[in-house]
Amino acid sequence: MELQKMNGHGGHGKDDHNAIMGSGILGLAFAMSNTGIILFITLLVFIAIVSAYSIHLLLRSAGVVGIRAYEQLGMRAFGPPGKLLAACVITVHNIGAMSSYLFIVKSELPLVIQAFLEWFLNGNYLIIIVSIGIILPLALMKHLGYLGYTSGFSLTCMVFFLISVIYKKFNISCPLDDPHHNITPIVDMHTVENGTFCEAKLFTMNSQTAYTIPILAFAFVCHPEVLPIYTELRNATKKRMQNVANISILAMFIMYLLTALFGYLTFFGAVESELLHTYSRVDPLDVLILCVRLAVLVAVTLTVPVVLFPIRRALLQIFFPDQPFHWARHVIIAFSLIFVVNLLVIFVPTIRDIFGLIGATSAPSLIFILPGIFYVRIVPKEQEPLLSRPKIQAACFAALGFLFMVMSLSFIITDWVTGESRSGGGH
Repeated sequence: MELQKMNGHGGHGKDDHNAIMGSGILGLAFAMSNTGIILFITLLVFIAIVSAYSIHLLLRSAGVVGIRAYEQLGMRAFGPPGKLLAACVITVHNIGAMSSYLFIVKSELPLVIQAFLEWFLNGNYLIIIVSIGIILPLALMKHLGYLGYTSGFSLTCMVFFLISVIYKKFNISCPLDDPHHNITPIVDMHTVENGTFCEAKLFTMNSQTAYTIPILAFAFVCHPEVLPIYTELRNATKKRMQNVANISILAMFIMYLLTALFGYLTFFGAVESELLHTYSRVDPLDVLILCVRLAVLVAVTLTVPVVLFPIRRALLQIFFPDQPFHWARHVIIAFSLIFVVNLLVIFVPTIRDIFGLIGATSAPSLIFILPGIFYVRIVPKEQEPLLSRPKIQAACFAALGFLFMVMSLSFIITDWVTGESRSGGGH
């Protein structure tokens, strides 16, 4: 999600703690189509509230020990294993984020090229070309430099995307007249014939509902950036930082809700796990959607190197602590990460699987589990006894995250094994 630097000096671009485009926004309409409007809004409110509470736990823990880095909180709470755990979770989550960005490039770039050049180039080749020609050189930079300014551009792209989704709701009829594509593969044709396909559902449950909470959790993760931003905040206090986080979460809540609602009310049961790709089934040459695609492509392409920097930092802290900068190590890590992410993007069937897997593993770890257990371990017993209400709440919060992780993974793996809904993807 976007956690903006609302402190007056968020644009210096000299660090890697920047707001980045939340790719999870593209999957929210799909999530709403598989839960219904009321259940989706309920879950969205729940995730937003627990995200704010989670940040409260992080800030409280950081304030007690004066540590402003997620990995160092793990070190203080559990020693080297805690630091390793935090670094691994952050790495996995950011690799998932990189994969989702590159999956968008793989999915959308051929459509843009086809529209402008009237020539189709295979998405797998394009993703390799973009990775080698653009992302790798940027990832090899020693410092972020101008990449630090991508946060503002990414937020602008999200607002542009939201405005376009709202506008298109009133320009696209339902059901869609599409003789070339079957865009309603998961819908009973009897439903379409009776006209109920184009009616919004308040509650619904199916095999795809299992992806809803992981998608929402993926969209709201901003926790590794909270402590570094706290460090840079002018006149930093816990209350001030909590207000910054709350305002950011509220802004994202509104944007996510509007995007999901209008995206769902445009395509209803035919919405795909990557909303932007669904519009290609209406008119691949639509000028407005092509502009949105181009803006999103530029944003996500520039964001991938930004996400790579904290992964590399975490890996260096794990394997090469307290060692000076070395170009060979710097280049090898960047190349290896991009190679692994490209393999994931090429062989993972849909972006829904990325949202689901990362949203069911690293996201609950960063939102629920780690902040809860860090709080219990770090806050001294003299200030709060082990059986005090805040620590019991934090422990229950961590347990809730673990339960959510196990249940979500179980449902998602069951869906993969049964293979009931492969047609719900973004291709």
